Amino acid sequence: MTEYLVFRLYAPLASWGEAAVGETRPTATHPGRGAILGLLGAALGIRRDDDAGQQALGDSVSIAVKQRSPGTLLRDYHTAQVPSTQKGLSYRTRRDELSAPRKAINTILSSRDYRCDGLWTVAIWATAAASISMEALQAALERPRFMLYLGRKSCPLAAPLAPQRVTVAHLRIALDSEFEEVVPGEKRALRLPGDVMYAWEGDAQRLDGEAHGVESSVVWDQPLNRRRWQFGPRAEHRRLSRDEPYREER
Repeated sequence: MTEYLVFRLYAPLASWGEAAVGETRPTATHPGRGAILGLLGAALGIRRDDDAGQQALGDSVSIAVKQRSPGTLLRDYHTAQVPSTQKGLSYRTRRDELSAPRKAINTILSSRDYRCDGLWTVAIWATAAASISMEALQAALERPRFMLYLGRKSCPLAAPLAPQRVTVAHLRIALDSEFEEVVPGEKRALRLPGDVMYAWEGDAQRLDGEAHGVESSVVWDQPLNRRRWQFGPRAEHRRLSRDEPYREER
């Protein structure tokens, strides 16, 4: 039996950043490890430049996601004016950026992707090296220190996270935890598909003790340095399934 902290993510807009090249800023269909750790760090009040705090958080939890709906893709042609990077000079606010000398301000063009009306359930559990408890993480998600966003500041939460701790034999039971509907008639309003996708890290059989139908791949969303936006690889396992409550065979 393992204790899991389970919560759900929903917003009209979310963006789960993937490797970005040039002007293109793509999004994954579900939140990865970097996105979830970022959310937990904001809830705990761990700043981006707090290397020790970020390391402690990353060493404390493993993550899994149930994608109830990936949402629909929205692509935004984005223009932004930003000053050139100057050594020893940092801008604290948007007003500071736009107050820079006109000759120092550049226009950046990019294509940014979002997921609209996606719905995900997240489960986290403590590692052997955990220094942050599930109780502390639940309390932080209920009363976060910093504003929580789903990938970008333009993507605030549209429903409570509703964190809950459950102690169960299999990860899938935790991910199948029920929550109140985020909108009336949730299944129809959000056009939830009949199939769901489970994604998790660790043992390939951790979901429900079976390896059948599990696909594994390497994803680059393991935070290495938040200040420099550096990420490394990790193994992620996935399985597609019907959206039905899991029942153990006896």
